[in-house]
Amino acid sequence: MPYVFTPPAQPFVPVKGTDERFPVHRIYCVGRNYAAHAREMGKDPDREPPFFFTKPADAIVANGASISYPSRTADLHHEIELVVALGQGGKDIPVSEALQRVYGYAVGNDLTRRDLQAESKDKGRPWDTAKGFDRSAPITAITPARECGHLSKGRIWLAVNGTLRQQGDLRELIWSVPEIIAELSTLFELSAGDLIFTGTPAGVGPVKPRDRIEGGVDGLETLVTTIL
Repeated sequence: MPYVFTPPAQPFVPVKGTDERFPVHRIYCVGRNYAAHAREMGKDPDREPPFFFTKPADAIVANGASISYPSRTADLHHEIELVVALGQGGKDIPVSEALQRVYGYAVGNDLTRRDLQAESKDKGRPWDTAKGFDRSAPITAITPARECGHLSKGRIWLAVNGTLRQQGDLRELIWSVPEIIAELSTLFELSAGDLIFTGTPAGVGPVKPRDRIEGGVDGLETLVTTIL
C-alpha cells in the first residue's frame, strides 16, 4: 500500500569501525542523575531520584557536525552524557538482566534551551520545547559493548573552546546503567534501537555561536560539535 508522501529517512547512528548503522527507535533521557548536578540545579539528590524525559529520534546530530544556534533561546546549554544503545528491549526487566539488552555505548550532548526550561518549570509545564528541539542530540558513533565492555567507571568531561567545563566519573551516577534500564522498562516497553542518555555531571553552562564543544567518556570516541 503506497504512502501519501515519501516517509522521512530512518534516523541512525554509525557503529564505530564498521559500515553498519544503528537505527534509532526512541531517545530517553535521565534527569539529575549526578548528585553534584542535581545540587547545582537546586535539588536534593538524596530525596529526588532521577526522572525521565524524551527527545525525538530525528534530533540526532552526527559527530563532527556544525549546527545552527537554535531559535527562541538566548541561553543554550551543554550537558555531556554517557549514552546507552539497546540491542534488545522488554518490559519490567530485572536489574540482573538489564545489561544483556545493551548493544553498546556512545557519548552524547543533551543540548538544552535553559531559558525555556526555566520558564516551563515556573509555569508547571512540560519541558518539550527546552529538550526535544531540532538537532538537540549530538552523538558519537556507538562502540559495541563487546569491544569496550560495560561501562561503570571512567572519566566523563566536556570542554568549550579548549576550556574544561564539566568533569566527573561514571561511578558518580546516582542510578547505574542496569538500574536505569530496569526502572525505565517499568514505564515504557523498551525496544531495540532505543538510546538512553544517562545524565550529566556538574558544570553545565551556556554556549554561543562559533563555540567548539568537545566531550568524551573514557574508552569511547570524543564528541565534537561546532555552533554556528
